Amino acid sequence: VQLQASGGGLVQAGGSLRLSCVASGSIRFMGWFRRAPGKGREFVATDKWNDGRTKYADSVKGRFTVSRDGAKNSLHLQMNSLKPEDTALYYCAAGESTTWNLWGQGTQVTVSS
Repeated sequence: VQLQASGGGLVQAGGSLRLSCVASGSIRFMGWFRRAPGKGREFVATDKWNDGRTKYADSVKGRFTVSRDGAKNSLHLQMNSLKPEDTALYYCAAGESTTWNLWGQGTQVTVSS
């Protein structure tokens, strides 16, 4: 299974972007991660964690919404009220568990102040 992420770009603070990730085949778990300049990789969101529930990083709760289109093997991330600290390379991840053994190429999100 391969993952293709898209939708990144440059936006002003307070703006919105929608990221999409399409998997080439059926996969049980899909999620979003990000890596900001000079920082480690950070979990962002998944539509289904081990308990079957949607899960978000505290830093994005209330601003980001993750959704999945099972028929199209795709995962979306609607990002609203973007902040400069959301600037990062966003990765789509997937796997048959939340060990996330599959990774996409990343899509850059830049939020200007």
